[in-house]
Amino acid sequence: MGGVGGPPSLVIFDCDGVLVDSERISNRVLAANLSSLGMSISTAESRARYQGLLLADIAARASAELGRELPEDWAERYERERDVAFESELAIVPGARAAVEGVLAAGAHACVASQGRLAKTHLTLGLTGLRELFAEDALFSAESVPRGKPFPDLFLHAAASMGFAAHDTAVVEDSASGVKAARAAEMRVLGYSADSDARALGDAGAELIDSMLEVPRRLGLT
Repeated sequence: MGGVGGPPSLVIFDCDGVLVDSERISNRVLAANLSSLGMSISTAESRARYQGLLLADIAARASAELGRELPEDWAERYERERDVAFESELAIVPGARAAVEGVLAAGAHACVASQGRLAKTHLTLGLTGLRELFAEDALFSAESVPRGKPFPDLFLHAAASMGFAAHDTAVVEDSASGVKAARAAEMRVLGYSADSDARALGDAGAELIDSMLEVPRRLGLT
């Protein structure tokens, strides 16, 4: 199944904002955290500045904006605060479960490739009941490759680990950096725009969708 011009054999799903509705929570906690350090920043501004970045890159940018280094335990404290919020607030992105189930029912394979740490992916998929949809070896993190998104390393690593070539693979993303990474990997990419900047996704090269329920059909799997 799959090949150039046909339905993909593998669909790679980003996690945050595609499978789990975590971006709003993460950026609210991040904005509050940075505000406590003296930065004037709202949840919307946090998302606009930092969505899709590695945590180390967020720390570097925030340090530059503040004009001083963040506390040594900043990342650990932020992740702890964020995870507590996840446990009480996190929900599935509407249509995400049906999208993954539709891909699998069509005989294609599915995996997750996230900019976040693997522990975070396990946590958020577990809290939302989506973990059961993916094999143990089908979760991938940018911490396992030399460069995160917007570079292609993560998606190429995920596809190769799953046993598929780039031209047999499609990606579902919600950030411009993720779309750029998929395009750099020469993979087809759907940009989920319901809660993201549709223009930025389109400009980065995504085929836009506004519902996760569209995924199987748009990829020719139904």
